[in-house]
Amino acid sequence: MGVNDFDGVGRASSVGLADGESVPRPIPRIRRTGIVLRPNNQRVVIRPFEPANNQRVERILARVLALSEAEVERLLERVMDEFRDRHQKIRTFFMSRFERVKPHLLTDHRLSDNRKTLIGSYFTQEYSLESAALFNPSMVWHPDQSGLPEGSKRFLVSLRATGEGHVSSITFRSGVVDQACRIDMDEPTRFVTAPEPIPNTRYETPLFQRKLVEIGIDGPFVGLVLGTLGDQFTLDELESVVHRISHQNRPRQREHESVMQGMLTLAKANYEIAYSPEQSISERVIFPSSPTEAGGIEDARFVQFHEQDDSVLYMATYTAFDGKVILPQMLETSDFLQFKIGTLNGPEVRNKGFALFPRRVRGLYAMLSRQDNENIFLMYSDNLHFWYTKEMVARPTQPWEFVQLGNCGSPIETDQGWLVLTHGVGPMRKYAMGAFLLDLDEPSRVIGRLATPLLEPDALEREGYVPNVVYSCGAVVHQGQLIIPYAMSDYASTFAVVALDEVLSAMERE
Repeated sequence: MGVNDFDGVGRASSVGLADGESVPRPIPRIRRTGIVLRPNNQRVVIRPFEPANNQRVERILARVLALSEAEVERLLERVMDEFRDRHQKIRTFFMSRFERVKPHLLTDHRLSDNRKTLIGSYFTQEYSLESAALFNPSMVWHPDQSGLPEGSKRFLVSLRATGEGHVSSITFRSGVVDQACRIDMDEPTRFVTAPEPIPNTRYETPLFQRKLVEIGIDGPFVGLVLGTLGDQFTLDELESVVHRISHQNRPRQREHESVMQGMLTLAKANYEIAYSPEQSISERVIFPSSPTEAGGIEDARFVQFHEQDDSVLYMATYTAFDGKVILPQMLETSDFLQFKIGTLNGPEVRNKGFALFPRRVRGLYAMLSRQDNENIFLMYSDNLHFWYTKEMVARPTQPWEFVQLGNCGSPIETDQGWLVLTHGVGPMRKYAMGAFLLDLDEPSRVIGRLATPLLEPDALEREGYVPNVVYSCGAVVHQGQLIIPYAMSDYASTFAVVALDEVLSAMERE
C-alpha cells in the first residue's frame, strides 16, 4: 500500500544511513472517524443580568413594584410559559436573583412570592454558551466504568465553548469506545446548568499568604488581616475583616485600597463549585466565576492523575482571561460533580500551554509549559501551586513548526517513553499536529520525534472561525490505538484514531 492509500498526510519521513542514502519511514495511518461535535445555539444557560449601576437597578425595581398584583401574575405566567421548558429550576434561580437585588428596595413592605419571582426574572438573562464555537477538546477516561462490555471504556471530553462576546467556558460530552476503537457519543441533553458555588469554602491561611507574596502583595495591612483570621477562613470572613481593619485605619484607607482588592481578587480566584448528581455530564458547564476569568476560560487540558498512594484525581490546567491579562490556573475533581479551582503561582507561571504529567516523576510534579510562546519547556515542583524553574525541551525544528511549537495536552506514558502530541505553526499560520517522545526517567531528554506532521487540516477541516487549524488538548490510548480528539479551525471538534506503534515507529530517534 502506498502513502496515498492512507488517510494520513501523504508524505514519507526518512532516516539517514551511513552512506548518505535514506529509506522512507512508514507514515502513521490516521483514520478520521467522521464524528463531528458542532456548536449548538439552542443550548442556553441562565445567567445573572447585571445592570450598569445601582441607579438603574432601583429604577427597574420601582417599575415592577408599581404593577398591580393581577398584572404581576399575568406577566409572570407569560415568562414561565416562555422559559420554563428551556431550563431546570428556573423559579429557584429567579428567587436567588431577587435576593441579590433585595438590598436596593426602599422599604420593608412584604412582597408576594410572585412579585419576588417576577423581579428576579428582570435580573436574569439567557446565554448561548456555544453559539460561536465548540473546540479544543481534551479526553480522559470516565470515573464510572461499570456496566460496559469487555474491551469497552467510557470517556469524557471537555470542550471550549465560545458564545456571545467571545467569552469561553468549559462544557462536557461523554461516550463509549469499544474493543475495535469505534466511538459512540452520548446525545447531549437540551439543558445546560451553571454550577452552584460551594458556600463557606475554607482557605488555608499559610497557603493564601504564600500566594499573596508571590503576586507581590505583602505588608503590615496583610499581616493584620491574616493574623485576625486564624489558620483558616472563608471568603465572607475575609471580606468582613478586610473592611473592618480598613475602616479602623481610615486615614490610610486609600493607601490600603490596592492591597484590599488584591487580597479579595486572589480569594475569589480560588473557589469551589458543585453540580447535582442528577445532572447529566452534558448539562454541566464551568462558566467564568472569578475576576481573573471575566474574559473567559480557555483550553482546559485534563489529565487523570495517579498519586503515589494509588489515589486518582482529575486535574486540568487552563487559561483564565480577565479581558487584558492571561493567567494559567488549575482545577481538580474526583467525580466531575465537585470542582476545586485555584491559581498557579511562581515566576514561571505565565503565558499558555501548561500540561501536567499524569504522575509524579522522581517524586516531583512535572509539567510542560510554553512561557515564551515559541518553545516547549519542562518544569518540576514539589507543590502543585508553585512553579519556579524551567528547562528547554524542544524548539521549532521542522518547517511546519518554524513559527511556534506547543503541546497538545498532557504526556502519555508508553513502554518506550512519554509521548507528547504537539502543535506546530508554519507558513500562512497553518497549524499541524506532530509528536515527540521523552525518556521515561529523564523527561528533559527527547529520544524520538516525527519529522512530518501526524495530522494536518484537510479540505473539510480548514474552514472555520480561525482557518487552517487542527488542535487538541489531550488524547488517550485504547487497545493499542491513539485516540485524538481535535478541533477543526476553532469551530467544531472531531476524533481521529491511529495505531500507537505506528506513531512510535515513524519517529526519528535521537
